[in-house]
Amino acid sequence: MADTKAETTQAEDTPSASVEPRAQRQAAKLAKQIGAFAGKHGGAEAQLAYIGERGTRIALVGEDGEWGNLVARTDAIARSAVEQAGLTVHEDFDGEFASKVRTGPYEWSRMAGIQVGGPRNT
Repeated sequence: MADTKAETTQAEDTPSASVEPRAQRQAAKLAKQIGAFAGKHGGAEAQLAYIGERGTRIALVGEDGEWGNLVARTDAIARSAVEQAGLTVHEDFDGEFASKVRTGPYEWSRMAGIQVGGPRNT
């Protein structure tokens, strides 16, 4: 019976061991994308936001005001990715950090939507 328990424990350890390298690869891939964004925009800062079952959103704001989003499967992967990329992470997307975002006509028309004569959202 002791042999059966040892086999069960070993089998239970195997799936979790295979998940960890996968998460590390995903974080490394995101870190590479974050680094490319930062390089293209003179540096960048980030803010992480849990978005439910979908995962965690990584909002990026470049030094030139350009912005973008990435989504990580888990909060741990998102945190690992921004850490690997060496970014400053803000707790909230407000104040001085939010004021760095540069928006253009497209964003304003999408935010205004139908109410102000923007493009239809259909």
